[in-house]
Amino acid sequence: MLHPSAVLQTNPQAHRLPVVDHYCGTAVRMAKALALQAQLNAQYGRSVIDVTLDCEDGASAGGERDHAQMVCAMALEHFQATGLKAAVRLHPVTHPAFESEVAIFAPAFASLAHVMLPKVESANDVAVASSALPDDLPLHALIESAFAVSQAHAIAAHPRIASLSFGLMDFVSSHGGAIPAQAMTLHPQLGQMVHPLVVQAKLAVSAACHAHGKVPSHCVVTEFKDVAALKATATLAAQQWGYARMWSIHPTQIEAILTAFSPQAAEVHMACELIQTAQAAQWSPISYQGTLHDRASYRYYWQVLEQAYATGVALPDAITQTYFTKDTA
Repeated sequence: MLHPSAVLQTNPQAHRLPVVDHYCGTAVRMAKALALQAQLNAQYGRSVIDVTLDCEDGASAGGERDHAQMVCAMALEHFQATGLKAAVRLHPVTHPAFESEVAIFAPAFASLAHVMLPKVESANDVAVASSALPDDLPLHALIESAFAVSQAHAIAAHPRIASLSFGLMDFVSSHGGAIPAQAMTLHPQLGQMVHPLVVQAKLAVSAACHAHGKVPSHCVVTEFKDVAALKATATLAAQQWGYARMWSIHPTQIEAILTAFSPQAAEVHMACELIQTAQAAQWSPISYQGTLHDRASYRYYWQVLEQAYATGVALPDAITQTYFTKDTA
């Protein structure tokens, strides 16, 4: 049996990454997040969130080395106990702490899902990190300034990059007051979902990712107690701005992001039927419910199934066993 991803030549990158990237920077919150990752993995039978342990903003000034050593120990212990990989955000490649953090994490590289590179300004920054980190360790880049946005295509094109994230807070701050503080919030007139420069930057990051087959990851919503607003923001990011992943900073945000990035039940049902029918027809054109379908539409509906699986949506056993087991994926 030819697997749909091979026949339809889809980008496998997107469905390999969980749609939630959960950030934490203190020991207590990191421990809780790693426990939650294990709990959700058991609940869904697959990984639906990444947990990124933060060495940049999580460390106190002057305490970078001690913080990195603690994070490294936690990541190793988590991997040895559960088999699950945490991610880590290091300092920027231009920061004095970067080289020491690379040395500290060397024993843990095999236990990391990826490394997040903050404040990436150009493809050269990625090249510097790439030369310092193992070839098989995926790199994610955080786009946090107007100049970095202008370089998004070159950064996304780097072969080591798997995903670009948009860094809202630093992007606003980098404009020296030209963008108001409300743009870091969900303010109805000036907030991050409506301010023209912020929206333009988000779209540029998303477009660069799609042009180069990488995963765009949407920024945080700091109003973490307003779950309804978070869900509305995540839905807009997923359905209109082309994002395939989103940061969370509080456990209450995770379920809302999963829901927002999950395809609708009716579309999942249609995708199941259409892909099975197409497979039976050996991927030749078919008529389905009075509409012609061929590999162009098969590709779309296969991606619906990939997204459903990545977000923990319950799929028929026949679909899961045929397309998403280790032997078939």
